[in-house]
Amino acid sequence: MTGRYGNFYHAQDQEMEIEALEAILMDDFKEIDPSESGVSTTNRCFQITLSPQEDDLDASNYTPVQLALIFSHTEKYPDEPPLLNVKSIRGIKTDDLNMLQEKLGREAYESLGMAMIYTLATSAKEWLHEKYGQTVLDEVLEEPASTKDDIIIPHGEPVTTETFLAWRERFEAELALERAKLMPESALTAPKDKRLTGRQWFESGRAAAKGPTTVSEDSEEEEEIDFDDDFEDDDDEMLEHYLAQKSEKSAEGSKN
Repeated sequence: MTGRYGNFYHAQDQEMEIEALEAILMDDFKEIDPSESGVSTTNRCFQITLSPQEDDLDASNYTPVQLALIFSHTEKYPDEPPLLNVKSIRGIKTDDLNMLQEKLGREAYESLGMAMIYTLATSAKEWLHEKYGQTVLDEVLEEPASTKDDIIIPHGEPVTTETFLAWRERFEAELALERAKLMPESALTAPKDKRLTGRQWFESGRAAAKGPTTVSEDSEEEEEIDFDDDFEDDDDEMLEHYLAQKSEKSAEGSKN
């Protein structure tokens, strides 16, 4: 279609394409002044920013190669090619830019009759990826030299056999005293041969039931439980120490 009505439909197609590009490319799409475009026109000009890396890579971690694809619609676009220009934003050689410009020009003629800007932008991105993608990927994956020389310095006191045994002795003493404080008076004052150890008292369930705390000679023999002999001896020693201290305090109280 030619004449005024043909120009109307061309303008409508161009406006719809610009709206679609804005929605798809978002921050990578912007309108620029014709004087900055590098093409001979006073019509509206637009720039698409392209990078060779995948979209899910964080561009803030490295300096990417970037290309500016600039275009302007002609009066009869898309029935004639748009005005095109490519610029290096960062890291692209002039010879490569000339090669890409010729490539996009050929593809534009092959796409006459349909909106083609997004197709050309996709082609330019693929070309960038083939030319510069591996270089960018190597920069992203390369470990900084400073991290290779980092030395991990351990903090805190190293654990040795001596420090562990000292800690265990303190822990067992504290545990025995805590058990003694929780046991009833009758359990603590019973003869030693009839007295339950702290562990036996808790394991037998008498702590919860608050029942008899001495072992009856006539009671049925309970199931034998294999305890750590050293640990149990420590319990007895700590209980003896606790009872001695308690007796001294009681004697002092009665004198007063």
